[in-house]
Formats: sequence, structure tokens, C-alpha cells
Amino acid sequence: MPLSNEQVERLARLARLAVSEDAIDTTRAQLDSIFALITQMQAVDTTGIAPMSHPQELAARLRDDVVTETDRRAAFQAVAPQSEAGLYLVPQVIE
Repeated sequence: MPLSNEQVERLARLARLAVSEDAIDTTRAQLDSIFALITQMQAVDTTGIAPMSHPQELAARLRDDVVTETDRRAAFQAVAPQSEAGLYLVPQVIE
């Protein structure tokens, strides 16, 4: 489904993109080619194919969950303008 120039202008406005009048035709052609590729990909029969999280069969190498840093909360809160019960106090910004 090819896009019209008005649709491209509306998409650009919704995406908060500034597209000049000269670039509308180029942008429309690029979007049309992207939609054509999507249509071509949707036409592929994928029945019986399991979804994959990665295109290669890789196992995630996870590190041990070990604490490597010391607890410095007291030192950080000592220089904070205001803190109470382990929390930083900040001025109210929303009424």
C-alpha cells in the first residue's frame, strides 16, 4: 500500500520530525520500500518454526552474583543536604 505525501507529512508531524517539501518524495519512497519488505516477510510461511530469542544457538554466560563493592550509603548520606531513615529527602516539585 503506497503512502501519499499527506500521510508522510502526518507521520513526520506525529514523530516530531521536520521533513522539508523537497524531501517528502524521497521519504515516501523509502517508507514504501520498507513496507514492501515487511509485506514480503509476512508472506513467508513460518508454521512449525519456533520463535527464537537469538538467531544463533548461544548460551548466556552469566557471572556469579557476588557483592564486589562495600556499602558506602552512610558516607554518601553524610554529605547529602537532607536524609532520614536511609532515604534522601528532596523538595516537593509536584503539588
